[in-house]
Parts: sequence; C-alpha cells; structure tokens
Amino acid sequence: MSEDNKVQAELRKSFGKGFARRLRAEGKIPAVIYGHGTDPVHVALPGHQVGLIVRRANALLDLDIEGAAQLALVKDIQKDPVRQIIEHIDLLVVKKGEKVSVEVPIVVTGESFSGTIVTVDVANIKLEVEATHIPQNVEVSVEGLQEGAHITAADVTLPKGATLLDDPELLLVAVSVPAAETADEETAADEAAPAAEEAAAE
Repeated sequence: MSEDNKVQAELRKSFGKGFARRLRAEGKIPAVIYGHGTDPVHVALPGHQVGLIVRRANALLDLDIEGAAQLALVKDIQKDPVRQIIEHIDLLVVKKGEKVSVEVPIVVTGESFSGTIVTVDVANIKLEVEATHIPQNVEVSVEGLQEGAHITAADVTLPKGATLLDDPELLLVAVSVPAAETADEETAADEAAPAAEEAAAE
C-alpha cells in the first residue's frame, strides 16, 4: 500500500451540522467508520490529503486514529451539490487479507476498425478482491474489432486473485457503424439498384 494513503485521523466527540461546518472551515472532513460488528467511530480527516486520495475509485485509507491503526475502505462520499465540497465520508472497516466487493472502472484501450464506433454500455464491473489489492481499473481492448463485435464481462482478463460478481454475459462494450453511415450506404444501394436494372434491360 502506498505511503500516500497513511492518514492521521482525530476522534470527534461533537456532532451536528454546526460542528461539521466548523470542521470543514478548518480544512477537515467529518467521517464515520463502521463494519465488522463494531460501534461506529466518528473521526475528522485532513481535507486536502483525503480529497486527493478519494479521487481514485475504491480508495483504501491506512488510518492512524490517535495511535490505533485501522484500514478503511471509502464506501460513500457526500458532496455539496453546488460547490462540490466533500461534506462527509463513510468508511468501511477492512482487515488485511479480507475480500471485499467493489465496482471497478472499465477503461477502453486501442482503436476499433476504421469507420466503426465503440459504445461503452457499462462503466464499472463488480469484482470481489482483496481489500489491500483493489485494482485502479480493468482494461478492455477494442484494438482492430469490427462491426458487431461485443465484449462481455466473461471476456475480461481479471486481476490476479479477483472474482467476477457480475453476470458473465453482461454486455460491457459494443462495436458498430454509425447510423448515418449505414443510412448512406442503404441510400447508395437503393440508387444503384435501378441503374443496374436499366443496364440489364439494355
């Protein structure tokens, strides 16, 4: 795990919107840690550092809660809808070696056959992985694929130790020809047909 994920957390004993606003004004983010049958733990996190970490999907924080170490997976982030400031974070307790269910972003690589377009039907794929080895993304190559090609969840090369949770037949990516081009080809074919018939008649 990266050293960048080591975060100093402060226990907080005060609650309410007013206290949360004061925390955010100090550059901190209110958060709650729960899971494994433990009572929820309310903490304050350093805003700038955590704001950078949680830009990545399924961020894992190596917390130091006043001397006590705790791994926690980011499960939910509440943001101000206008200013996009992080207002609160929900964290799930995890242990080294434990497997967790996560949604991992799909990244399409390569170029499909000339004249075709690639449509991404699903942005994320559900996997079960070790909490300390969550992949940043899963790559799907469309290099050279022609019209009509489909990539399903079963076609994806999963990271080592990962298990697919989605339906193997789930359509992820499809390759097609733009509708305008298809219509142009049909029009050209319709126009060519009478000419061919006239030539045959002569």
